[in-house]
Parts: sequence; structure tokens; C-alpha cells
Amino acid sequence: MTGHEKAQGPQHKRDLTRRKVLAAGTGAVVAAGVGGTFAAGAFAGEETPAAGAKASGTSGETCYRLTSETTEGPYYIDADKLRRDVTEGQDGIPLMLRLKVIDADTCKPLADAAVDIWHCNALGVYSGYEAMGSGGGGGGGGGTPPSGAPTGSPTGAPTGSPTGAPTGSPPAGGGGHEEPTDDERYLRGTWRTDKKGEVAFRTVFPGWYQGRCVHIHTKVHVNGTWTDAGYEGGTTCHTGQLFFDEASVLATAEVEPYSTNTTARTTLDEDTIYPGNGTEGGLLKLKYKKGAIAKGVVATLTMGVDPETTQDGTGGG
Repeated sequence: MTGHEKAQGPQHKRDLTRRKVLAAGTGAVVAAGVGGTFAAGAFAGEETPAAGAKASGTSGETCYRLTSETTEGPYYIDADKLRRDVTEGQDGIPLMLRLKVIDADTCKPLADAAVDIWHCNALGVYSGYEAMGSGGGGGGGGGTPPSGAPTGSPTGAPTGSPTGAPTGSPPAGGGGHEEPTDDERYLRGTWRTDKKGEVAFRTVFPGWYQGRCVHIHTKVHVNGTWTDAGYEGGTTCHTGQLFFDEASVLATAEVEPYSTNTTARTTLDEDTIYPGNGTEGGLLKLKYKKGAIAKGVVATLTMGVDPETTQDGTGGG
């Protein structure tokens, strides 16, 4: 993806007034291995302890400030799984994502909102689109993991140059919504905000694909109803992307499997979607042990939204 993500056309088959999220069982299992002790107990209760203070709170710095809206991208999948642990065994650096949603006008937390997140895996592949070429639009792509020259571009060699012609190939345009090509749903999930407007997800640090910096997509839905089947109705009041500073991304690039990804990486400053306005634009606040990022990262952000508007990200951002 080298250009702007285009508005999605009528082919985007979603009915926001009849939105449903399918429940994916009860509880979340703490991942084993390197992340086994990372943020243990984060999902012990309905609320997310200590998330508020770490996610900027509701100080004058965050109040009355709308978080930047961006395009949805072509690879959003509605009716996704209702869960807080979205890893599904994907390899990568453990990432605890703590978000707080507030009304940007009143600074009051938005409770019972439905928050979606979705992002690519450590090698730049999006679930649901593994049959498509890697990289593409603001949503990324699927296909064979971009670990070699041929996977990032149909011509092979140009994968080392993010400004080369192949980066403008069809999947990189970010045009209308793409229908899923498979049933995989890793690194996608939805959960409700608690009474403090807080929600937390367990995932892995995203990787990168040609034409985009490292990012996570997110949506906030309000005025819907939580049922045994999930979340129904309501409107989408925020569609954005969450970004990572260059220092953290460079640190992950030294860790497997990220270190095996030879696809040309777009930096934060080079990205055409990142608004360049820091936390207001979705830049996450990260906490990890320097020199030992492989042990895990905690990412936090307060998102100011307008619950009275509809921002579904299909109008060009």
C-alpha cells in the first residue's frame, strides 16, 4: 500500500443497525511460553485493573480532544469473536493492549461500548485473507508470509524498495471492502468497556507488510445491546488505527519471528495513514523492559470519541 485507502463502495455488505458479535466461549486462557507470566490476572474480573491511570486518564490533556478518524481498510470482518484474548496461538511478542474510551465532549467514560481490534500477525498476514497477496491498503493482506522477496511483490526484486511500482499493485490501493477468503480469525476480537470505559486485549505485537507502518485497527460501537449471542444494533462512533513508535518496532525486528520478515518496512513518519499528531492520532504509550522487549509490552491509550456521530471509516477517513 503506497497511497491513501479509498472509501469503500456499496459492495461492503454490512448492516450496522443489525450488528452481531458471536460469543467465543467463556473466559480467556493465559498464553503459555514467553508470555505465560506476562500481565497475569489481567482478565481476572470484568474490569481491567489499573488500566485507567496507564491510559492517560481524563485530564485536561485528553478531554475535549477527538481521536483521529481513519479509514476502515478493506479487511474488516464484522460478526467477529467476542473475546479478550485474540492470540489463537500466533507467535510473537506478547502485547497487552489497554484502551480507555471517553466522551470527548464531557470526558465521561463510555461504559458498555463494544470495542473491536484487528491486525496482522508477526509476518504481516491478516486472518481471513490468507489467500490474498501480502500487504495492501490500510487493512493489510494475507497470503504467504512476507519472509522473502517474491512474497512482497509479484516481480520479486522490487520488494526491497517501498517506492517501487509493485507497491501500487491492486491490493495496495485499499479500495472497497474485500470478502474474506477463509475462516481464520486470529488476532481479531471484540470486548465491552467496563464502567470506567476501559477494555483490555491480549494479543501479540503486530508485524509489518509492504507500504504500511506497524499498526492495529480499532472500532468503537455504542447504543447497542449485549445479549447472550454478543452485541446487537447500535452505531459505530469511532474507526481508527493505533500506532507504535519507531524505537519499539526496531527492537521487535531483532526478535523472532519478526527478524525473519525481509519485507521492506514503512516507518511511522513515512506512513500515509498515520496523522502525525501523537496520542491524539492513535500513537500508543508503550511500556517494556529495554533490551528485553521479547518478554512483553503493555500498550495504553485513551480514545476520545463522539457517541452521537457515526464514524464507520468507509467514507475515506
